[in-house]
Amino acid sequence: MRWRSLAMLSLLGVTGCAHVPAWERGDLARPGMELEPHPVQRAGQEHVYSSREAGSAGAAGQGGGCGCY
Repeated sequence: MRWRSLAMLSLLGVTGCAHVPAWERGDLARPGMELEPHPVQRAGQEHVYSSREAGSAGAAGQGGGCGCY
C-alpha cells in the first residue's frame, strides 16, 4: 500500500514537467495565452460591477452604487 501511494505521488510530480522547444516559446508567450489577457479592462469591468451591485453585496460589497469607494 505504501509503495503504491509513493508511486502515484512520483508520477504526479513527473507529469507537470515538459520541455518546450525554442520555436514554440513565442506561441506560449502571446498575450492571449495568459490567464487574464486584458487585466486593465478586467479591472474596469470589476469596478463597474461592484459599483452597480454594491446594494446587494456584489463582488466586494463596498461602495454606494454611485461608483465611489
